[in-house]
Amino acid sequence: MLDFDASPRLRMLFYVARRRVALGFVVAIVSFIFATPTWNSLGFGVPIAVIGEAIRVWASGHLVKGKEVTTSGPYALVRHPLYVGSSVMGIGFVIAASSWLVAAVLCCYLIVMIPAAVLLEEATLRAAFGDIHARYVAGLSAPMVRQFSVQRVFENREHHALAGFAVSFALLCLLAGV
Repeated sequence: MLDFDASPRLRMLFYVARRRVALGFVVAIVSFIFATPTWNSLGFGVPIAVIGEAIRVWASGHLVKGKEVTTSGPYALVRHPLYVGSSVMGIGFVIAASSWLVAAVLCCYLIVMIPAAVLLEEATLRAAFGDIHARYVAGLSAPMVRQFSVQRVFENREHHALAGFAVSFALLCLLAGV
């Protein structure tokens, strides 16, 4: 359990990280207002974003939140594959949106939110799993043998991200066609 009273830094990270979804909606609205997609920009950006979402789905299909330090699938390669996937999706969206303002807004959002979420998540895992997490961070954990599970994808609510992905790129396609 995290002790927010003992660590003002953790309290601030919690405050920032817990607002990332709501602020993400604001960033999305601003992005759609200033996006100037073309069919060419969509042709380059969408495949990159698809790769990012595929990374997120792969990670979600292995993740068991709050019960373990997951080391299977992409977690055997990188500690935070969901955030890697989100970053790749963001790059794809920026390319598809074809706007320097969208690039600046989205990059600022990612530069603030992802490190805050990672630091808070690391502190939470350290508090909950101690030496197991420390061994994982040090690269001393053996990867778990676990198959990808569509059920875990749904349990981790990645279908919400998939729906947001589809709607976002559908809106960009509409903007490109106008």
